[in-house]
Amino acid sequence: MKIALTGATGQFGSIVAETLLKSAAAEQLVASVRNPDKAEQLRARGVDVRHGDFGQPETLGAAFAGVDRLLIVSADGDNDTRIRQHKNAVDAAVRAGVKFIAYTSVGHADSSPLFLAPVHKATEEFIRESGIAYSFLRNNWYLENEMGSIQAVQAGAPWLTSAGEGKVGWATRRDYAEAAAAVLTGEGHENSVYELSGQPATQAELAAVVGGVLGKDVVVQQVDDAAYSSIMAGAGVPEAALPIVVGIQAAIREGALDIVSSDFPKLLQRPLTPLSEGVSAMLAGVKA
Repeated sequence: MKIALTGATGQFGSIVAETLLKSAAAEQLVASVRNPDKAEQLRARGVDVRHGDFGQPETLGAAFAGVDRLLIVSADGDNDTRIRQHKNAVDAAVRAGVKFIAYTSVGHADSSPLFLAPVHKATEEFIRESGIAYSFLRNNWYLENEMGSIQAVQAGAPWLTSAGEGKVGWATRRDYAEAAAAVLTGEGHENSVYELSGQPATQAELAAVVGGVLGKDVVVQQVDDAAYSSIMAGAGVPEAALPIVVGIQAAIREGALDIVSSDFPKLLQRPLTPLSEGVSAMLAGVKA
């Protein structure tokens, strides 16, 4: 059985590859990457490294040739670009005869108010329409996404948010990646949808966890979206990114990431990594 990973050199895909190499022979694995030069470490371990770029669909036929199971890691970029590129990947998988696709989606992709959700809703529809068996890994939110706030608190700033009492199902990137690896190597995941969420927590609750790790009291500063945007701009966030960071706060406030599900520990067959351990690992500069 051949298992292919897209984005295998990225922050998420590299952990999936590392996890798979613990339980599968390197000869079973294909790394489809935009820049094969960045995958030399995988090649040196026996992984079949291939050039595959969602933005260059002509590269994807060879990248997916002979593959049985494929992990499509969602691409970067604006929504229209991502939707187009994901369609390229799904179409190439159909032509290559791929039998199973796992896709990194987002929580409640079909109904979420999160501005990222339309990309994932469209991609899930492409995959369903392809006729290929699938598993949608609806990842909630990476704890690592909060690194900027954690570092700011470490430096003495308050925990700044406009998300109010909205809750997020944070978990470490490693836990999400290991769940993906479990689906790729396991059985019985055909046509499944997994809501992968940690225990929902508020910004104040996460700030308290961070404070516990740092050994200090953390002040939580609740502001409105306009003030949040202004403060983020002053902190150096590019103007083009401001609607994104504000939109995330608004979506959290509206409950987009307040998802309760037992799917995650069932896939991992273990409890999730405690947020305190994840924060400690992040501050130590290691992958949680």
